[in-house]
Parts: sequence; C-alpha cells; structure tokens
Amino acid sequence: MDRTRLHALLARESAEAERRNPRSRAAYAGADHLFGRVPMTWMNKTAGAFPRYLAGARGARVTDVDGHEYIDFCLGDTGAMAGHSPAPVTEAVRLRFAELGGATAMLPTEDAEWVGAELTRRFGLARWSFSLTATDANRWAIRLARAVTGRPKILVNSYCYHGSVDESLIVVGPDGAGTPRPGNVGAPCDVTLTSRVAEFNDLAALERELAHGDVAAVLMEPALTNIGIVLPEPGYLAGVRELTRRYGSLLINDETHTFSAGPGGCTADWDLEPDLLTIGKAIGGGIPAGAYGLSAELAERLLARADLDLVDMGGVGGTLAGNALSVAAMRATLEHVLTDEAFARMTKLSERFEAGARAGIEAHRLPWSVSRLGARTEYRFTSPAPRTGTESAAVSDPELEDFLHLYLANRGILLTPFHNMALMCPDTTEQDVDTHTEVFAAALAELADR
Repeated sequence: MDRTRLHALLARESAEAERRNPRSRAAYAGADHLFGRVPMTWMNKTAGAFPRYLAGARGARVTDVDGHEYIDFCLGDTGAMAGHSPAPVTEAVRLRFAELGGATAMLPTEDAEWVGAELTRRFGLARWSFSLTATDANRWAIRLARAVTGRPKILVNSYCYHGSVDESLIVVGPDGAGTPRPGNVGAPCDVTLTSRVAEFNDLAALERELAHGDVAAVLMEPALTNIGIVLPEPGYLAGVRELTRRYGSLLINDETHTFSAGPGGCTADWDLEPDLLTIGKAIGGGIPAGAYGLSAELAERLLARADLDLVDMGGVGGTLAGNALSVAAMRATLEHVLTDEAFARMTKLSERFEAGARAGIEAHRLPWSVSRLGARTEYRFTSPAPRTGTESAAVSDPELEDFLHLYLANRGILLTPFHNMALMCPDTTEQDVDTHTEVFAAALAELADR
C-alpha cells in the first residue's frame, strides 16, 4: 500500500465530506451541552471530522440533515437489522402506546409469553426473561451463573464484545496472561480479579484457565464479531461445550451480533447447547429490548434455591425491563419482520455482497480477506482471515478504514463505523449490494493507481 497516496486520498475524501455536509458540521459545532458533542460518545467513532446527523430512516435507507440519502449497511450496528421503522413494529408500538395506552406499568402482558415461546422455538432455551439491552442481559446472566455455581470468575475470549460488561474487558497479553483491555475507563477493580481470558479457537488455553476451578461461566460469542468476524474452526465450539461441562462451568452464548447467522443465530444453525443465551439490539426492531434464556435444568436449579432473591434485590432485573412497549415490539419483529423467510433472503444478499467484495479484492491482488456470518459480511486487511481476536486487532489499519468509509459515505453508502461490517435487512435489495460492489471497486482502483 502506497501510504503517501492513501494519505492524499483520505485528505481529499475528508474535505469532500465537510463540503457536502454543512448542516451536520454546524449541528456538531453547536452541541455545547452534550458530553463529547454527541448524545452517546460512541457516535464520535466515525470517519471524518464530525458525524452525519440523522433526519430520517426507512427500511434500508437513511437520510441526513443535509438531504443526502444512503444505502445503510450499518443498520445501527445491528440494532436496526429488521430495517428502520418496519411497518409491523411501527403499528405494534402505535397500538400499545397510543391506542391501548401504557408503555410500562410494572404488569406483564400476554405478548411476553408469545415472545418467550418464539425464542424457545428459535434458540432452544426453555425459559426467558427480558431486559432493555444485551449488556444488561449479560450482566444478569453472569450474576445467575455466579449464584448457582458459587464461583467468582467469568471467562471470555480476547477482544470479545459483550457491551460494557466490566468482566469482559480483558485480553491476552504478550506473555499469554490476562491483562486489562487497552482503553478501558474507570474499572472498578483489576479485571484479573473477576475474569479469565483465552483466545478464540484455542482449546488448550481454555482448558488451562478452566482447570483453576473458579470459573462460573464462559461468556462467548459463537463467532467473534466486533473485532471483525472471526469464525470458529472445525470442532472448536464442540470442544468448548465439552470442556465447560468437564470443569463444571456454565456456557453463555451471546447472540446479539451473531443473530445474523439465522433465525436462531449460531445456536440453532450450528446445533449448540448453551446453558444460557443472551441477545439484544435487533429483536426489538429498533425499540430497546434484550433477553436472556436459560435451559430448563438451570432454571429449575435457580428457582429451587430459596436463598436466592430473584424478585427484589437479586440484581437480575430493572423497572423498565419487560415493559409492555418493548415486548410488543419484540413480538412484531419476530412474528412479522425477522422471519425465517426474511433471513433466507438476507443471507442470499450477504453472499452476493461477499462475492462482490472478493471480486474487487482479487482484481487488484490485495492480501485481504472476506468473512461472512449469515446476513453479515466483513472485509479485512489481511489474508488469511484472523483466527483469534488478538490476531484480528493486530491487523487494524485505521487510516485505510477511514478512507474506505468516507469514500463510500460520500457516494451514498454507510458501513458500520467501528469496522468494515455490512449487514443486510429485509428491505436491502440486490441493487443496493451491486452499488456497493461498484463503488468499492472504484475505491480500490484509486488506491492502486500509480
């Protein structure tokens, strides 16, 4: 890669983004009362000098305040995998909030049992409880695992993603031992006191850590996603399940991002058997919602414990969790939007996206790779694709990533700002995918120009 040329192209695209988006630039400059000038600091993770401001969004399209329309492959970093404001969810929310009345009343609704039964059909876990985020679902699953096992530590994979769960912010250091993940802020304690860590796809390291006998649960994504897609090697996930059972640790599958694999995520697609499963983001169709599921055996063990307060001070619930509005949105999303048929179409589109990206990369003989997980595709600046989170982190190239993101955005295409992820929704079209293929190929041609 000619870095001098890359720097010139990046500067050109940055200037073009500023020229095209004066209203976004002005809104950002005037946001003096917001911490970091944005309503949530992660919104500053964007290529260019400022984020684009949202005017509206429908289906697979986003419009900014400067009037530009984008093909949206970011989809709220999975939160809008159902598409923006899908009609069945819009109607369910309107009915619940405007006609029937009451978003939250600390009373259950009959929709909740329907959602629980549908989640059981999809993922196999027998009992379900709701949260408002996947982070909370993970926190509550961790508390239950510690309570039922009597063990203090949680094991995660290096460079995993489980929201802002403190126990997950640990990586494998250069010496092979666990160390705090770079960039963590305000940790309540040394993360090695609460957590153990092993590389994804490394069963020997996993067994070494489990052998200490203090791990309540292994919390993992069936495929790493937020450090770029890292897929499991043959036999790895079966090995994880065997080792957790051998050493008496529970297994928690976080399917929040890996839900892209299919209607029941990787758990159903790959016949996995976790003790708990957590999920959030997409299941509410854009309305905040999350859930955690338990196997029948684990649920019975927990409910049989008279010493556990699961109703009041147990730390496994929240006043707004399971509220009528979010439950109505989950039902509409699962019943009418993210259906089995929709996933089949989305996966086909993702295969088309993967083929287009590969063609562009191969045309210029770039040492890059493309990984796909159902309706989710990602290109990486290395080949072969990384097999661990640490390998994936090591090949990060922020300048190259920013150039591609700005080049695409300036031509009407949005990728996830945290990495090169493209997600399909039920409203994505073949033309949307082909447009990316064409623009991506043009970007690579400019990089390769001599």
